[in-house]
Amino acid sequence: MAPASDTPIRRTIRRHQLREIVPLADSTIYEMEQRGEFPRRFALSPRCVVWDLAEVEVWLASRRSTPIVRAKSPDVRKRRSRPVREPGLARTAASKAG
Repeated sequence: MAPASDTPIRRTIRRHQLREIVPLADSTIYEMEQRGEFPRRFALSPRCVVWDLAEVEVWLASRRSTPIVRAKSPDVRKRRSRPVREPGLARTAASKAG
């Protein structure tokens, strides 16, 4: 075994601790891990996975320093179910019916 001075002890965190630090759903974290956008978990035992706290903190710092472009709002007029109509069109159809 290597002497303690050569290998620094790195702190690991479990899932519930990660969720306190990073408020993302488990499925989102898993997908980001698969794409290489989030630090990978590793197994301590067959039933225990952990993340390296230093890697998670570096990831958070990088996310804070680089702004994320927000997705555009969907065009609700193009929905197949319950599309939102233009305000003027609803009045015109109602006045023709009555």
